Amino acid sequence: MMYNQISMEDTLRIGPYTLHSRLILGTGKYPSPEIMEQALEASGTGMVTVAIRRVDLKNRSGDPVLGHLDTQKYKILPNTAGCYTAEEAIRVARLSRAAGFSDLIKLEVLGDPKTLLPDTTALLQATETLVKEGFVVMPYTNDDPIMAKRLADAGAACVMPLAAPIGSGQGILNTLNIRFILETVKVPVIVDAGVGTASDAAIAMELGVDGVLMNTAVAGAKDPVRMARAMGLAVEAGRLAFEAGRIPRKEYATASSPETGKIGG
Repeated sequence: MMYNQISMEDTLRIGPYTLHSRLILGTGKYPSPEIMEQALEASGTGMVTVAIRRVDLKNRSGDPVLGHLDTQKYKILPNTAGCYTAEEAIRVARLSRAAGFSDLIKLEVLGDPKTLLPDTTALLQATETLVKEGFVVMPYTNDDPIMAKRLADAGAACVMPLAAPIGSGQGILNTLNIRFILETVKVPVIVDAGVGTASDAAIAMELGVDGVLMNTAVAGAKDPVRMARAMGLAVEAGRLAFEAGRIPRKEYATASSPETGKIGG
């Protein structure tokens, strides 16, 4: 099988939806709508997330985000960014569906405005309610395997543990917990928040996660379009490396050109 065939066949399934890219991008903080458009195109993403509370649902064509998204090219993932209670997040999700968006929802319930860490108790409550109402729930959570399992058991279509606090750019701070989550749940695991540069995205994918969602790392870069391209390549490279299987770490050197055995150096 050729490399391009591998790329074409490597899809990510979230509930009933199939994505041909494992990179999901946000739409906030770009210097201009035009740069956002160029960055999305350069990344190769097939899904973009939109903060429902921060767009003009009554004037979509004139909105600086919605008015610049090609819905034939990108699957729109509405999110509940800025919500601090389960009730508020549920209300925003319902508003999103009533406004004509799909049953997809990226569920965020924040605990406080300083850290922007999830309120996982409220998150679980909102997940349970929205799943019962037929939503395909993608919850943003902390890197806790116990909570990840509870969310998956509640019917979440995937779990989205943070790599580091939102917008911090610190990369994967706890690879061990991400591995525990991968062992614990059967739904897709998508690293969400904290990625800073392309190597962070590659590391996440090499751990075996199913995808990466990011916004600030691209939108806040000096050149968002180039960074978007770098992130797309990093996610693809990390996935290929995970599937290929890295060599084991060893304490001492091993000759790459043995005197006997395999040919080559």
